Amino acid sequence: MRITRRLEFDAGHRIPDHASQCRHLHGHRYTLEITLTGGVIQADGVPVNGMVMDFADVKAIAKQNLVDLWDHAFLAYRGDTRVVEFLTSMPGHKTVVLDVVPTAENLAAEAFRILDPLYKDVYGNQLRLARVRLYETPNCWADALRDEQDSRSR
Repeated sequence: MRITRRLEFDAGHRIPDHASQCRHLHGHRYTLEITLTGGVIQADGVPVNGMVMDFADVKAIAKQNLVDLWDHAFLAYRGDTRVVEFLTSMPGHKTVVLDVVPTAENLAAEAFRILDPLYKDVYGNQLRLARVRLYETPNCWADALRDEQDSRSR
């Protein structure tokens, strides 16, 4: 069985080498979809009976470990040194420094990397993260898929 939970957050970024507008500092209303696979739990008397995972638990894990960290932050590429220096010089500014350029593709892969170990077999039902879909805009998104992420880490 496959389930998906959607969460939203706001963040700024820039793509330093972009040929158009995205090379400037700007922000997005991101949407994150977390898709899990696993067996449907069949255990009378337990709160997750009939579920792969409680959607509230899917949300709580993603919020604590990713969304709350990235929400209303500027997602900056470590190699974009002048921007990183500028942002980190502002007291109290919420800046997340990444080892990758913060494109939708790289952010989806980074979200998958962060979340993958947190959803492993939580209930003994072979639960696994299958996909992270990150919408940068309502019409543009990137998918980080289990098979692709597994082959990247080899």
